[in-house]
Amino acid sequence: MATIPEGLDPKAANVTGQWAHDRPLIACRFDPVGTYVFCGSEDAVITRFRLSDGAKTVLSGGHATWVAALAFSNDGKVIVSGGCDGKLTWWPATEDAPQPIRSIPGHGRHWVRSLAVSPDGALLASGGNDNIVRLWNMADGTLVKELLGHEKQVYSVTFHPDGKSLFSGDLGGSVRQWDAAAGTELKKLDAAGLYSYNGGQGVDFGGVRSLAVSADGKYIAAGGLHKASNPLGAVHEPLILLFNLETGAIERQQIAEGITGGVVWRLEWLSDGTLMGVSGGGSGGWLLFWKIDAEKDYHRFQLPNIARDMDLHIDGLQVATAHHDHNVRITRLAPKPA
Repeated sequence: MATIPEGLDPKAANVTGQWAHDRPLIACRFDPVGTYVFCGSEDAVITRFRLSDGAKTVLSGGHATWVAALAFSNDGKVIVSGGCDGKLTWWPATEDAPQPIRSIPGHGRHWVRSLAVSPDGALLASGGNDNIVRLWNMADGTLVKELLGHEKQVYSVTFHPDGKSLFSGDLGGSVRQWDAAAGTELKKLDAAGLYSYNGGQGVDFGGVRSLAVSADGKYIAAGGLHKASNPLGAVHEPLILLFNLETGAIERQQIAEGITGGVVWRLEWLSDGTLMGVSGGGSGGWLLFWKIDAEKDYHRFQLPNIARDMDLHIDGLQVATAHHDHNVRITRLAPKPA
């Protein structure tokens, strides 16, 4: 296992690699072992790139349309994809020519928006446009529980590090905490600051696009957008709401001023307690960095193109970003000098 650095210097970040697909990318994840980066895209396939040399493998036959979500078994041998066709598909992640192990109608005809695997590897959580969170047996794909209560599309799911609870966030800015074993709702967090309704345009907009629980389990960050004065014109800015999980209250709002058209698509906590988000929209692509006790980002790294997803490598230094220009890019953060 890689040794994760205790201190990082985002200001020394640089793009160290990129590989292209045939269509715009909308999702990316490193495998848990750190050998590959897998991408979902605006077509019906998954692309796997080997980090050592960029060798490309296409995984096809599991979906009929866009692949929007990815998650791995803890040992990295199986990857599950969620599609805009509502399907969940299991694949052998490391085979030379992977073929689907199984494919199930996870959310009917509704988009699968997000996937997460429990810390013990037993459960797969999925959230979709049918307003439902479902828990599946990761080993065989059988349905374990349906979690009902969201009134709008579920955009994000993530487990607490202790594995006892699951969080889900929706379009309307509602974050639910569930007992993962019982399937019952424990708490509701109000992230309405990430949601807006534009009556003139008739648009429900924003939502909880990403959730990330801190390693110590004390905080959960909910990412998305605010200042949505013109949704159809993509006028809005990135916003994070940082919740104290003990009280359920918002600890602070974290912003990135001046990135008009920005959305926080995904969040990751770095080893030194920094919160990193990826933003993409009309203003391009950015990696943004916040200290937990500050409102404004302390550094922003501009990416070469609009970014739509992000993942952190097991080494704590490499960051994958999925881009509209068909490329997945690897950005390396630098450890602080000893």
